[in-house]
Amino acid sequence: PEMDFTSFVLSLSTTAMFHFGDLPDPVTKKADKNLAAAKQTIDILGMLQEKTAGNLTADEKNILDAVLFELRMRYVREKI
Repeated sequence: PEMDFTSFVLSLSTTAMFHFGDLPDPVTKKADKNLAAAKQTIDILGMLQEKTAGNLTADEKNILDAVLFELRMRYVREKI
């Protein structure tokens, strides 16, 4: 499939979920948590949000905002 901005954001979101331990490693079949890697992915999305401000369609902005909100809240819950 063609890569567009929304697909890219969702791909990064899936990467963060993998690091939260939601998805098993395809090789080991184990789901391990790596909160540092999850935070790094969230930070990448935050940087993307900052650098693309004013250049996104309304739908792209809404997806990015929603994904970042959910991942940031998840990270806070995981840290407790």
